[in-house]
Formats: sequence, structure tokens, C-alpha cells
Amino acid sequence: MPYTEEKYENAIIQLFEEMGYTHAYGPAIDRDYKTPLYMDELTAALYRLNPTLPDDAISDVLFKLQNFENGELVQKNAVFMDYLQNGIEVRYTDKGEERSAICYLVDYASTDNNSFIVANQWTFIENDEKRPDVLLFINGLPVVLMELKSPSREETDASEAYTQIRNYMHSIPSMFIYNAICVMSDLSENRAGTITSGEDRYMEWKTKDGSYENTQFAQFDTFFEGIFTKDRLLDILKNFILFSNEGLQSYKILAGYHQYFAVRKAIESTKKATVTDGKGGVFWHTQGSGKSLSMVFYAHLLQSALESPTIVVITDRNDLDDQLYSQFAKCKAFLRQEPVQAESREHLKTLLDGRKANGIIFTTMQKFEESGEPLSERRNIIVMADEAHRGQYGLTEKIKMTKNEDGELVARKVIGTARVIRDTLPNATYIGFTGTPISREDRNTREVFGDYIDIYDMTQAVEDGATRPVYYESRVMKLKLDESTLKLIDTEYEIMAQNADADVIEKSKRELG
Repeated sequence: MPYTEEKYENAIIQLFEEMGYTHAYGPAIDRDYKTPLYMDELTAALYRLNPTLPDDAISDVLFKLQNFENGELVQKNAVFMDYLQNGIEVRYTDKGEERSAICYLVDYASTDNNSFIVANQWTFIENDEKRPDVLLFINGLPVVLMELKSPSREETDASEAYTQIRNYMHSIPSMFIYNAICVMSDLSENRAGTITSGEDRYMEWKTKDGSYENTQFAQFDTFFEGIFTKDRLLDILKNFILFSNEGLQSYKILAGYHQYFAVRKAIESTKKATVTDGKGGVFWHTQGSGKSLSMVFYAHLLQSALESPTIVVITDRNDLDDQLYSQFAKCKAFLRQEPVQAESREHLKTLLDGRKANGIIFTTMQKFEESGEPLSERRNIIVMADEAHRGQYGLTEKIKMTKNEDGELVARKVIGTARVIRDTLPNATYIGFTGTPISREDRNTREVFGDYIDIYDMTQAVEDGATRPVYYESRVMKLKLDESTLKLIDTEYEIMAQNADADVIEKSKRELG
């Protein structure tokens, strides 16, 4: 017998029941078919989660959840996601005094205090009458919509499910005001995205625990259990969905599995480093895999994980500083603070001096090299270094050959920028982000930042479709060295050997070679 869409739907429901969800069969529920909200569950949850709020405050929240200002669907969804992640501000009168409070829609601290429902055959009437295959309700809010296709029908597949979801957005747009995640699935292919995702941005979820083993194909249970176990889903809703505002357009972004697990590992590594050696580790995610957004998710999560630290983001070039700052600025609503760029070392000092917590400050490494005086001795500073593999991050002194005013080659000692930064922020914790693999010989990077936190290399990224393959063509270049210049360099090294460590001299010779 063919494995029909109905059987597949029942298999999905059974899997969610095994994960602790309660099943609701749409036709058996007495409700208003013209609202996408499960009102009985929602009202009960608001009172349960906010026991100190009076009836008029709860009524105000229910009104706000059902009445959004005129605007595009994406704008309304952005308002709802803010409600979902941060709560709704309400004002009410208590004993003749006006009071304000936050009404929470979800209890992120206590999973069991929320209701989780998997529903099928849930009819909703708006521009047309539609019945999505599966909906997930948290506290009566339809935060996940799933469109399934029969695994046995050759003429349909997960791609057809994407088309159906886009059609729903025109037929029953109000359902998507409350949507956090959309899913398209035909058993063999399972992908998740958001209301702004193109079909190519719907991504598989290939692991339940963050390992990259057996990830060539996302298995049916790996996908659903990887995202939708109760604790995981709450974490994703709160910390791993954001809006990036690109001028006239706004894009809703759901973290990929590699970003989710790597950021979670980075948070734990950072928490440990703040009370030990200050080495948060190295976060290596290949270029094109969303490293900048991973840094945004990490910065957001740090605020609650470490009680609002000040974050200093360091790059080694002005253009990179502008690019990364721009990405953070586009996500300022999610970060709940405005990032700032330091214009000079003095400005950087002012930005650090004037606060005890919070703040996301961007700067280039060059601003640290202007002086060796400490900028701040606070402990709750996290330094995020972008492109942390580069040679400027040395902790030790180096010997460099440079030309003097007369054009003659002379040797001079150079202190590594990493040491300068460490001296400037002596009690900070450091984490390095890179899109380039660090060679085994590169001790400097690990000396500054510690060991790898997570590795998402080019092979894995190409396999996942997160980035495109890159092909290299090798060539042999013939070099001709000038004998007189070589002798001059050797002479300079002999002079320097009288005042510098022998190991430093040898290392400098190898680098120059």
C-alpha cells in the first residue's frame, strides 16, 4: 500500500506526542474558525504565566494580540515576534494608581509551565477557507506551520509544499502574523524557514546534539527532534530568530543547525573563560556560512548568560569594521541596543569608562596600538575578534626587517597586537571568530583565544548548501633572490642577536624566508 499523505501526517503527530505534545484534532475543537488563535489555551496561559496581573491587563494583551496596526505582513510579524521574545508592555490601574508591567506569552525558564499542542485538520477562514496540514501551538499561539507531501507520489515533493505555503500567505495571511517557523516535508526531504525565506533558504537540520556525523542527509526523526523538542524549540524562539532590516525590506532569519549548536558551545566556553584564563576559544565557520549572523546570535545570548557584559568587537581593517557594524546595526531590535563605532582610542576609552555594563562597541586593532595604557580593568568585558587567524594577533615580540629614511634595511622588534590588546583590557575574556582554518604551526591564535569551540568547514558547508564550492588552481612561481640583500639581512640579524631572544630571532628568520 502507498504511504499516503494522511499516514505521513499521522506519523508526524505520533512523533510529537512522543515528545510530550498534546494532540488536538481540529474538527473536534469548539472554537471560532475566523481566528488563528486557540483562544481557550491562550487565555488560560496568560493568567497562568502572569498571576499578578488583573483582568483588565489580560484583556488589554488579548486585544493587542488580535489587533495589529495596518502594515505589511512582515511588519506585523516583527511586532508579534517582539511580543513572543520579550513580552507585551501593559498599563493598568491598581487602587487608583496607574501601573505598568510586562505580560509574558511564554515561560522560557520553565518549559513545563507552557502548553504544547500539535494540531491537524485545523480549519481557518479568511480570504479563503484553508486547512494547513499540521500546526504547533505554544500557549494557544500557532507558531509553527507544516506543509506535508506524500512520500509515495512522484509528481509532488517538498518543493510543492513550499508553493502551498506561499499560497497560504495570500489566502490566510493572519495565520502568518503569529508564525515563527514554516516547515516543508515529504519524509525524505525536511526543511525549515521563515515567512521571508526563499525556497533555497529553507534549511535542513542535520543533528540532534551538535555533532557533524552522518549529516549528508537529514533523517526524518533527526530533523523534527533536532528542532522541536520542547526545550530546543523554546530556545530557538527566544534566541535564534531575528529580523535583519535592509532598508525598505526586512528579512526574518532562522539560525541554521550549525549556527545554533556552535553559538551554544561558544556561550558555555565563554562562561568558563570568564572565571579562568579569559580564553573563550576559536569559532571557525567557513566563509559564506553566516558567521556574521552567528556573532549577532552570540552577542544577543551573552546579555542573559553573563548579566549584560560590555562587548568589544575588533576587526583588523576599516572596511571589515564597517561591514560587521552594519550587520549588527541591522539587527539592533533583536540585540535590544544600538551598536557604536569607536572613532579613536580616546573615544573607545570614553565609551568604556562611561558604563558598568551593556554596550556593543566596534573598533579596529589599530586603535589599541596607539598607546599601551589600560583602557579598562573591568572583568565583564567580552572581546570578539573577527578574522582571528591573522598574523597581527601575536602575543610575543617579533623581528621585522624595514627600511629606514635612507632606504637601508634595518631590523626592529615589534610587539604583537594581541599583547597590546591584552595589556589594554587586561581582565577581559577573548573569543576569536574566523572563516579560515588555522594551521597547526599557528600557536599565536590558540595562545590568545584557546582551542577550537566549533569547526564548520568548507566541505560541510558545501554539503549543506550553505556556501558554494571553491576550486583552486596551483601554480609554481620562480623567485630570484638578491645575494647582497641577503648578506645585509644576515648582518642585521647578528646585531639584533645581542639584544633579543634566540628563539625570536630564529622564528623571524623562518617567517622572512
